[in-house]
Amino acid sequence: MADCRRLVLVAACSLLLANVGSALASGPGLPPVTPEMRAAAFPELSGDSKHMDDDAVYWKLLFDRFEWQDRAAGDTLAWKTRAWVGRDFNRLWLRSGGSRRGGSTGSGDVELLWGRAAAPWWDLVAGVRQDIGSGASRTYAALGVQGLAPYWFETEVTAYVGERGQLGLRLDLEYEVLLTNRLILVPETEIELWRRTDVDAGAGSGLSGVKAGLRLRYEVRREFAPYLGVEWSGRFGPTADIARASGKAIRDTRMVAGLRFWF
Repeated sequence: MADCRRLVLVAACSLLLANVGSALASGPGLPPVTPEMRAAAFPELSGDSKHMDDDAVYWKLLFDRFEWQDRAAGDTLAWKTRAWVGRDFNRLWLRSGGSRRGGSTGSGDVELLWGRAAAPWWDLVAGVRQDIGSGASRTYAALGVQGLAPYWFETEVTAYVGERGQLGLRLDLEYEVLLTNRLILVPETEIELWRRTDVDAGAGSGLSGVKAGLRLRYEVRREFAPYLGVEWSGRFGPTADIARASGKAIRDTRMVAGLRFWF
């Protein structure tokens, strides 16, 4: 009885397959593609389509640091700002950093640079730097590179050429350690070197100054993140001698609290 049922099932399947094959063979083929069908499949995009422009102009303003610092000389407001406007390969950059205490700028600088993409993740930059604050006003030509080094270190290396053959170099390294998707630990180091001593500008030859900071931020949104941290700074060589003669601290460790935000 089981064999008979198996034979009946096989026969029914064979008959069904034969009927389907016959229907496909005798039925109509696929209709030709018409302009109306193409228009329905690929409609024209409506509204603002500037996001499709490969040569569009973009911009960004980032306050990487906007913070209170508990320095030995008193409470201080410090900032580190990066802004740019341009296209994928050419951009105009504005970089600035410094500190204010007692309603006046103690030290700082502003750089206006033209950037050109030279490799994936890397830009060449060239422009001008202007020192601001209570010290001597100095203007420098600036040339450098910025981008992501291996292992995702955010890197800025800038050389400066000033009056009477003054040469300087600044190295800024930053790394982000994602403890969670929102909690991020950021170690950072900044190093400055100068060729000649400039007493009025407070800069000595050789290794001038080092800053090392560690900041822990919480991203309420990617665009808005409060943070806490600690920063150490030190002056060395002739720069330390200049600072000591003017009554400034040679080494300083301070607590910091601030906001990181961008548009």
